[in-house]
Amino acid sequence: MQIDWQLFGDSLWPIVLGGLSSTIPLSLASFAIGLAIALVMALMRLSRNPVVSFLARAYISVIRGTPLLVQLFVIFYGLPSIGLTLNPWPSAIIAFSLNVGGYAAEVIRAAILSVPKGQWEAGYTIGMSRTTTLRRVILPQAARVSVPPLSNTFISLVKDTSLASLILVTELFRRAQEIAAFSQEFMLIYIEAAMVYWVLCLVLSAGQTRLERRFDRYVAH
Repeated sequence: MQIDWQLFGDSLWPIVLGGLSSTIPLSLASFAIGLAIALVMALMRLSRNPVVSFLARAYISVIRGTPLLVQLFVIFYGLPSIGLTLNPWPSAIIAFSLNVGGYAAEVIRAAILSVPKGQWEAGYTIGMSRTTTLRRVILPQAARVSVPPLSNTFISLVKDTSLASLILVTELFRRAQEIAAFSQEFMLIYIEAAMVYWVLCLVLSAGQTRLERRFDRYVAH
């Protein structure tokens, strides 16, 4: 295959711009909202109230048991049938946030359970309530444990945002599709898009490593 370097160079910035202007903001917004949902679901899973715990388990089961693409289509194409129409961006953020919430909830729950029970008892001993102990003692320790898996979840989310192109969100892959359709150089443009995703993930992986080292400073060895 003969590479059209002129096209490669001309198309690189529009694809990168799609990542900077849409893919990254979409990922960050969805991940932040998803983490909030995940924390609530994790605490509900750990609740002693069987109804609350059941609701959280049901939510997690549905999210983890159905494809992200189906969830995206249900929100964007399905909700209008019941009179609720959303624009592409809100639809994508809702779908990705709910998906992150379902997967990250189990990560956070496992991280909370990994904290020794003695830490709870220590909080109670100095007069803290269960809520205060959770907030000031348990969650900070659980956060350190959950950094690697949550970072992997975010990296996966960045790649999954390519699915938003199917509901007309103009992100990185959508830009690549438009350029490929115009130039008819599908192999070259899609490889270029894959390279941009790869570089983004390398940068995020480097950030993950740095964050892990920072948290590791506060651990006694």
